Amino acid sequence: MKKLLMMTVLATITVVALAGCGSKAGSAGEVVVYNWGEYIDPETITMFEEETGIKVVYDEFETNEIMYPKVEAGATVYDVICPSDYMIEKMRQNDLLAEIDWDKVPNAKQYIGAQYYVSATEFDPENKYAIPYCWGTVGILYNKTMVDEPVDSWDILWDEKYADNILMQDSVRDAFMVALKRNGASMNTLDESELAAARDELIKQKPLVQAYVVDQVRDKMIGNEAALGVIYSGEAIYTKRENPDLEYVIPKEGTNVWLDCWVIPKNCNNMDNALKFIDYMCRPEVAVKNFEYITYSTPNDGARDLIEDEDIKNSEVAFPDLSKYQGLETYLYLGEEGDELYNNLWEEVKSH
Repeated sequence: MKKLLMMTVLATITVVALAGCGSKAGSAGEVVVYNWGEYIDPETITMFEEETGIKVVYDEFETNEIMYPKVEAGATVYDVICPSDYMIEKMRQNDLLAEIDWDKVPNAKQYIGAQYYVSATEFDPENKYAIPYCWGTVGILYNKTMVDEPVDSWDILWDEKYADNILMQDSVRDAFMVALKRNGASMNTLDESELAAARDELIKQKPLVQAYVVDQVRDKMIGNEAALGVIYSGEAIYTKRENPDLEYVIPKEGTNVWLDCWVIPKNCNNMDNALKFIDYMCRPEVAVKNFEYITYSTPNDGARDLIEDEDIKNSEVAFPDLSKYQGLETYLYLGEEGDELYNNLWEEVKSH
């Protein structure tokens, strides 16, 4: 899922990555990692380098859609990547991924909860290619001082009294997910009538929307610049720490439950180092450091046991009981035609 931009420490590492990548040759003493911005504790990278002697060359991406063509083109060869569920399915179908040697990732076998591997079968049917790294939901973040009614439905994002106080995700799948779920449809639908109805709802909503944003929803909500925003649960955890007037809910119509995973591209140069990096990140003491840094929910049961803050450890935002909710789905890859259909409809919304 979309995360925030890289902090200065990792930005420095990225400069090294851009200077050092692009060659097929590769070095036996390095591992080239491609990850979301601000999606790892920089200290864990340093720890890995000091313990193993392997240099981490680090690059970052802002969206799955930016990442994919770069990997497909192969101009820069990566050893480890962290895509989201539906994009992993696309990469798998297009033969871009190498199978995981499970004997070389014992921490992944021991500590990642079995339920997350079950979830991963939706896009990796035989659990051959992906090791869960983070997961979460998409919901509504609202300011209790600006919203004076119960928030339990996507409907509130169409309430005219919150005009210019609503933040929507600038993402075709996330925006359509909200409208489709509100209409009782699947967020993976290819039914053109359902998609047209969702498009019309988004066009109707557009005058009420203050902004379509990605990174800025977090800061705008912390700064009391909007009453309501569509946000990822990991960012909601952080915002609630910074502004106690904020609350996060999963709407009753359902939402996206997403899973980001470590994968290894088929053309990687440093397979052994890639497996060492992934296995290291699955150590509970390392995984808990990453969780505390990025605040996105960890699928690592060993790491969760190490969380000292009982409020976070038992948080319904960080670790919700999904059995309490209806209409939960994971994004699926809809094929090239599906991508084109959604993108064309989103362009209609944005240009209206």
